[in-house]
Amino acid sequence: MAYTLDKIRNVCLLGHGGDGKTSLVESMLYMTGGTDRLGNTADGNTVSDFDAEEIKRQISIQLSLAPIEFKGNIINLIDTPGYFDFEGEVMSALRAADAGIIVVSAKNGCAVGTEKAWKEVKKRKLPAFFYISKVDEEQADYENAYASLRMAFGNSVTPFVIPLFDANGKSEGVINLLSEIVYKAENGKITEHEVPENKKEKVARLRASLIETVAESSEEMMEKYFAGESFTNEEILAGLRKGVIAGDISPVICGSAYTGLGTMDMIRAIINFAPSPNEVRVERGVDEDGSAVEMHFDPNGSTSIFVFKTIADQYGRFSYFKVMQGDLTPDMTLINAQTGAAEKMGHIYIVKGKKQYEVDKIGCGDIGAVSKLQNTRTGDTLNLNGSGIRLRGVAFAEPSYSRAIAPKVKGGEEKMVSGLNRLRDEDPSFTLVNNAETKQMVISGAGDIHLDVLCSKLKSKFGVEVELSAPKVAYREKIRKKVSVEGKHKKQSGGHGQYGHVKMDFEPIYDGDQDFIFEETIFGGSVPKNFHPAVEKGIREAMEHGVLAGYPMVGLKATLTDGSYHDVDSNELSFKMAARLAYKAGIPNANPVILEPVCSIKINVPDSYMGDVIGDLNKRRGRIMGMNPAEDGTQVIEAEVPMAEVSDYAITLRSMTQGRGSFTTKFERYEEVPPMIQEKVIAESQYQDTDE
Repeated sequence: MAYTLDKIRNVCLLGHGGDGKTSLVESMLYMTGGTDRLGNTADGNTVSDFDAEEIKRQISIQLSLAPIEFKGNIINLIDTPGYFDFEGEVMSALRAADAGIIVVSAKNGCAVGTEKAWKEVKKRKLPAFFYISKVDEEQADYENAYASLRMAFGNSVTPFVIPLFDANGKSEGVINLLSEIVYKAENGKITEHEVPENKKEKVARLRASLIETVAESSEEMMEKYFAGESFTNEEILAGLRKGVIAGDISPVICGSAYTGLGTMDMIRAIINFAPSPNEVRVERGVDEDGSAVEMHFDPNGSTSIFVFKTIADQYGRFSYFKVMQGDLTPDMTLINAQTGAAEKMGHIYIVKGKKQYEVDKIGCGDIGAVSKLQNTRTGDTLNLNGSGIRLRGVAFAEPSYSRAIAPKVKGGEEKMVSGLNRLRDEDPSFTLVNNAETKQMVISGAGDIHLDVLCSKLKSKFGVEVELSAPKVAYREKIRKKVSVEGKHKKQSGGHGQYGHVKMDFEPIYDGDQDFIFEETIFGGSVPKNFHPAVEKGIREAMEHGVLAGYPMVGLKATLTDGSYHDVDSNELSFKMAARLAYKAGIPNANPVILEPVCSIKINVPDSYMGDVIGDLNKRRGRIMGMNPAEDGTQVIEAEVPMAEVSDYAITLRSMTQGRGSFTTKFERYEEVPPMIQEKVIAESQYQDTDE
């Protein structure tokens, strides 16, 4: 059935890796009859972790959908990975979600992943819920976990459900502060009980603080509160809902996915307090002319859908979408605003993990999937009337960790590239570049686990085994002084021979925008003009290999000053070879040096890690250019660092800052390599010029 806007809740589960997001999804499905058994990650039988790589590694790698139907409502749960290498999946999920549930372990409290999740939710002005998981496990400390959230995120963090412990400190249930009902797990069932006498004062106090929040929701409620009048249940729910949607309240629910304690409280909290799509979002984009436009969630509007995730394999694409306007039915043909291509909506589905259920309509604000869209990628908008409106896409972070990638079997390059391009449909957060200078394919992602998973998928989905290695640095060579030299190519042994003779000046160019200048200052035709292009060509070809380590020569001015020729034996080849000989003879005496690429780097880190990060940059031959405060209370360190020193920086920075640091780089220029580094580069290159 198609749900109306007010019955739809799109929520994204976020948080640190291992804190229990997938287990909560499993519990919510089971408790509402969506599954007939409770799966767990250790057994590899959960609904949302169904990919072979996820089962093998026992972690979430990609976002997955798990819709829950409850009392006429649909809750579209979007489970996301907690490991930082898969943040691209979180960005896709948040693009479709209207609220975030941040899962926090009662054992660990607020972790780095918790902080990141909060930051992303608040950046999008979405309501945030907290679920403190594993309250019944050993070493769980609910009070500490709750206090850590309150300390990190402020007074908006408000308990709606608290745990109930017995005299020995063992969890025996949860207390819903709104209904003032105790829930216990007994013989596989959740049972209701009254609040114990020794807990009534605490429950009354916490509930009173919730009522105060309701009073603050409007002047009318405030007057009623001060008049000593009681709020109705409907008024309490409405006031709290208003506060949650405004971001003034972040409800805290607690429980155990294993026993089901707190699970129904979480579901009821989502339905009662989470917004429907039109309550938190006005979609923004541009029309065909590039003018800014707004799109509202209008069930009666012209159909428009946004693709926020693509699943790709050897059989084709499967696109997850959110209906932004109107309704979607299988008979429609939509126009892709990015490509202009018409896409026929064949079968449309509701997706639960790896299972698809075909439906005949998906309503405005709801989430579904469609197969075999030929010209549609993640981030594309498709419209019924060809309006050309393009909504903003998915904002993926720039890849920061690069490796050279090559097939293990020679000749497998084409198959490897084809497979990676298919995987890029599925995961746009990585890039693949063919570096013509170093003759390497370079793959860049969020970290080593990210790239390892991509390599595993290449093997399992496309039958290509690959190996990763450190990417080569694109060094250059340049001379630092002027030299005059001659080159003579002569082969005369009867019949047509070869003769070319040139005198050349080589000098450095100090204008960084030019790599090569060729001039001639010949008087009297000692080298005829028709051979001048051959001389220039010979130098250009020779410059492909410097004399120190074989890297390309740049910043060279070559001037043909004199020479000689033979009426019969001189030809273009002879003068090209003569020019190359002059290059080989002259450049080693022109004080050549190796240049390295230098990039600017912006590193965003909390204050407490500044010293460690700056110290590490100094070890990497970095130059600190400045430090500026960022809007989120962190610091931005601006520096310049040789590219050779930052190939593994993503891993180092993550380790130094416990995952809190991030950075971007941009190529700036080439600079001379220090003498000690130059010796190392030359030794590693083992360059030998084989030209005769």
